[in-house]
Amino acid sequence: MPDDVFMAAEAVVEARGWTRSHLYTEAVRQYLRHQDPLDITERLNQVHPAPDANRKSRKRANRAVLKTSDW
Repeated sequence: MPDDVFMAAEAVVEARGWTRSHLYTEAVRQYLRHQDPLDITERLNQVHPAPDANRKSRKRANRAVLKTSDW
């Protein structure tokens, strides 16, 4: 581990009153969470729901537009 990274980690441990083990465990946990493609997909799905999730709203909006359009 580069000295600057080690020293920064030591400063965090000192400031928060953690053990080195706790800091490294949390760091690895965060890293793995950001690397897990299933977790990323799950978070994206929360932001962008499945197409059928808004089906009723879409149908209503489409009908409203069709009522005002000339065919």
